[in-house]
Amino acid sequence: MGEYSKFIAEKRRSIATPKSMVNNDGSCVFGTFDKEFEDMDIVKLKKPTRAPQWMNRLKLTLWEATEVHLKNGVLLAVCCDMGIFGKVLHIFYDKRTHKVYCWDTNLKSKDTTIAPNLINGSVAQATTEVGQIKYVNNFDKGKCRLYGKHKSDEAQIEYDFELTRLSKPSVVSIPFGKNRPLYSQKDFFTAKGRLVINGEEMITDEDSTAIVDDHRGYYPRRAHYDWVTTMGRCEINGEKKFFAFNLTRNQSVNQDAYNENIIWFENEISLLPPVTFKREPETKDFKGYAVWTVKDEHDMVNLTFKVYGINPMILHAVVVNIDYYVAFGELEGYVRDEDGNKYILDGMMGMGEDKTLLM
Repeated sequence: MGEYSKFIAEKRRSIATPKSMVNNDGSCVFGTFDKEFEDMDIVKLKKPTRAPQWMNRLKLTLWEATEVHLKNGVLLAVCCDMGIFGKVLHIFYDKRTHKVYCWDTNLKSKDTTIAPNLINGSVAQATTEVGQIKYVNNFDKGKCRLYGKHKSDEAQIEYDFELTRLSKPSVVSIPFGKNRPLYSQKDFFTAKGRLVINGEEMITDEDSTAIVDDHRGYYPRRAHYDWVTTMGRCEINGEKKFFAFNLTRNQSVNQDAYNENIIWFENEISLLPPVTFKREPETKDFKGYAVWTVKDEHDMVNLTFKVYGINPMILHAVVVNIDYYVAFGELEGYVRDEDGNKYILDGMMGMGEDKTLLM
């Protein structure tokens, strides 16, 4: 163990993954795990919320999302089922112009397919008249296929990527309450394929990478989460090597024992402690530039996220209120691994979210 390993709680160390997230008595399995779950049917959980048991499906949020980092831009592709409705969401950030494009189409929950797991060719997909997204998941073989398209009056996009796993997965089941989980699996991949936006073709190269996020949970009625990530290559000991991280703060009942903060290297990982986020100005007041500061208590994370573009998605309705901002820009600062090695990330791509829910 390295000199900074003492700041990582023992429960953050991965253990063997059981077959199911749901025990025979209806209780949830919590912790950090070493591979995919075969059974993630958490609708079967006993009273994960205060609502009647028959409302579990309506209270459950499910999605599979991917961030693909290309030379000239970043794609976010999401297939989502919020119980009340489904969604096909694509966001593209052009690094050259700082312009953010968004395609966002709702559909009925019953017309949205979320894969039951991430193995054996399981499929997540949704199709509307203007947009489509499809995942074919073979994480047991280290593979994922992603393709889709979307059009609007302003722009159109289509893409097709083959993703190959680069490192160990991050698989967590985080308690938001006594039997109320937030499950997330995040994986770091190389990306091969193409994206076409408004007729401009972008082909992947040796630096093209992606992170897939499979996400299932019962959010509290009032919830907020902060997130920032990067992926690509950076200089390590004089060589350009694959590198990525994930930093999130959410409603975990124990931030030290249950979080998803991690550094990915090629074939290896290093865990990170809980972090906090500060923003100047607040995201709702964004006017073209903002600074997010992300730090921990042990000098393992000391980052500035310089935000150049934001896509706001605001929904205030009778049954749900969502203030959701996706941010893009560049990083400054560093993270340390558990051995104390410092990785300077100045100039690397940054992507983040600032999301508040009231349901």
